[in-house]
Amino acid sequence: MKKVALIAALLLLAGCGQETSALPGGGVVVDCSSIATVKTDNSAALLKCLDGKSTIDVGQIKGPALINVWGSWCGPCKQEMPIFVDFYSKYKDKVSLIGISVEETNAQEARDFIKLYGMSWPNLNDADGSTREILGMGVPVTLFIDAQGKVAYRKIGVVATIEELERDTQKYLGVQL
Repeated sequence: MKKVALIAALLLLAGCGQETSALPGGGVVVDCSSIATVKTDNSAALLKCLDGKSTIDVGQIKGPALINVWGSWCGPCKQEMPIFVDFYSKYKDKVSLIGISVEETNAQEARDFIKLYGMSWPNLNDADGSTREILGMGVPVTLFIDAQGKVAYRKIGVVATIEELERDTQKYLGVQL
């Protein structure tokens, strides 16, 4: 009897895993002209937009904004991306969302990831890890940037729920969602 219950529990868990790994698709590589910047002494790292048309100094991004640092090779990044897609669809008029792809073997892998995971916000490419010192090591990392361009909060690790993103955005950026 215990074996049957264990097998049933494993099958249920396996089914849940498949359900949460569904990919939204329909993502698009957008230009970075919507990224607001502010002139500060925080010159950090010039990164190319994944559309290939412009560069942005990460240290001069103005908020309220969330910067999500990800990699197409990162399992936890894949896990949290549907949460960011949902958050962006609900709140893009209240808070900016910017992605930074790190340490990709080539930019096309990052573009393919964007399309596959339904991302529709500006994404920058940090091919050589030049932002490590300011953003931190490892992925995923999400930074909450205030109106003055300062990091108000750094979330290291996976964002587990949209409620977590909503709470932290309101708490650290003062944005009412």
